[in-house]
Amino acid sequence: MLFKQFTLSLFDSTENVFLKYFIPFTMNDNKILSSLFFLLLLLVNCNNTNQKEKKYNSPFASTALQNIIPKPVEATSTGFAFELTKETNIILNDSTPQLLKLGQYLSNTLKPATGFPLNVVNENKEQEAGNIFLSIAAIDSVTNKEGYILDILPDSVLLRANTAAGLFRGIQTIKQLLPVEIEADSLQLVPWQIPTGKVKDFPSYEMRGAMLDVARHFFEVEDVKRYIDLISFYKMNVLHLHLSDDQGWRMEIKKWPKLTTHGGSTKVGGGKGGFFTQEQYKEIVQYASEKYITIIPEIDMPGHTNAALASYPFLNCDINNPKPKLYTGMQVGFSTLCTSNEKVYAFIDDVILELAAITPGPYIHIGGDESLATKTKDYIKFINKVQGIVKKYGKHTIGWDEIALSTLQPNSIAQHWDKIDNPTLAVKQGAKILMSPAKKAYVDMKYNASTKIGLVWAGYTDVDDAYNWDPATLIKGIGKENIIGVEAPLWTETVKNIKEIEYMAFPRIPGYAEIGWSPSAGKNWNEYKVRLGKHGKRMKAMNINFYKSSKIPWQ
Repeated sequence: MLFKQFTLSLFDSTENVFLKYFIPFTMNDNKILSSLFFLLLLLVNCNNTNQKEKKYNSPFASTALQNIIPKPVEATSTGFAFELTKETNIILNDSTPQLLKLGQYLSNTLKPATGFPLNVVNENKEQEAGNIFLSIAAIDSVTNKEGYILDILPDSVLLRANTAAGLFRGIQTIKQLLPVEIEADSLQLVPWQIPTGKVKDFPSYEMRGAMLDVARHFFEVEDVKRYIDLISFYKMNVLHLHLSDDQGWRMEIKKWPKLTTHGGSTKVGGGKGGFFTQEQYKEIVQYASEKYITIIPEIDMPGHTNAALASYPFLNCDINNPKPKLYTGMQVGFSTLCTSNEKVYAFIDDVILELAAITPGPYIHIGGDESLATKTKDYIKFINKVQGIVKKYGKHTIGWDEIALSTLQPNSIAQHWDKIDNPTLAVKQGAKILMSPAKKAYVDMKYNASTKIGLVWAGYTDVDDAYNWDPATLIKGIGKENIIGVEAPLWTETVKNIKEIEYMAFPRIPGYAEIGWSPSAGKNWNEYKVRLGKHGKRMKAMNINFYKSSKIPWQ
């Protein structure tokens, strides 16, 4: 018997895709033609099959569910694929504004590349073939507010969640399951298949976020929005904005205008700085809320305050330097507010009042790190008083872990970045810990010695170093129950534009997102790096300027 393999490529006009079949023969040549004819008849018959009964087997379908980042709690593939077509509608189970907005968001996300109308239908009707169904309703098996269940059948897709936030997270999974061409902003002629199966998913930690320092170098509103888009794709839900430091004050405070007109006028290295007006800040907050991301604003104090001191010298009580000049260097620890001056607390009250009024999220970050020029007893008194001001305006305090030296208010959060004694002390006071260990989570650290931007004071942090740690085992005596979440800070002493932000953040951000979302029990670097490698094409399609680490098998 002679073994031969033929490839038959046919254009399936019904579905507007090319179908390729590989046909092995263990027969003589005289039988090949009749076999091909039989196969052709079979394909014609399949093309005439009712759409409700059609199944698309695809080599893509068997693996795509295993490549999601962050890794879902449960993901089971059934080996077929649902096909998005020009007939597909997005059907909602009710007419609430949030659900309507999410339906339109999904439609707007998929339209440019597919060219399909993807009408959003506000009808609670029976499940019809070929459509995507979105539902916000209580799910008994997933109680987490960001949890969702995604059922993908050959003839329909059903996404259910307890809340709108959960539905938004599930939509990111749908996007990841589509071909990478879905990220294009122009028509792409590819089959739009989603692998069939079931995803049951919810996060491990309440807060999963990134921090962007806009004080050392200022970044415009559109840059911040771009960063929001990128972190939300990987199911992060917090963006912490570091709005003030020695080199610049970036948040308009109307009662104290010199903070921005003078204090925000420069940056590291000199040159033009910048700041957000309150209207621009509200625009960022609104944009983030549409991606179910909470903005946490930070006004760092009592240290890291030279921009404020230069703007209003009465805030300073250093007799050797009563009128500080603007600072454009990179040193830390030399500045402090005058903690013994009651006028300083009236100033802080004004700042927190205006900031709290335009921040719908529950937190105000008061910094508190590296106050080397502040005596410890003065520092403790200061943090105690400022926490009271934050509480006065209906917000909870977050601070870098040094704030644990004070008496922490209920519901305060200590953000761990350096010494392990501080978070231990915070936990003893009943506070929660936000994990940002500098040696693991600071994305301004260089990947290796050849990285052209970034810092090295906490060491090199390649992609595997960024992924290979567990918040719940990092510090002895601090378990998962003490930890509210994980955050990846990006300090910008050396980072000057959005492309450099992307280069330092990616591909590390997907790993931090997975640490915060996925169960630690299934965490495995060798498995993760393969999934991350398969995201290389998607990050390229998203026009992300990412670092192509040699430790990742990029595809």
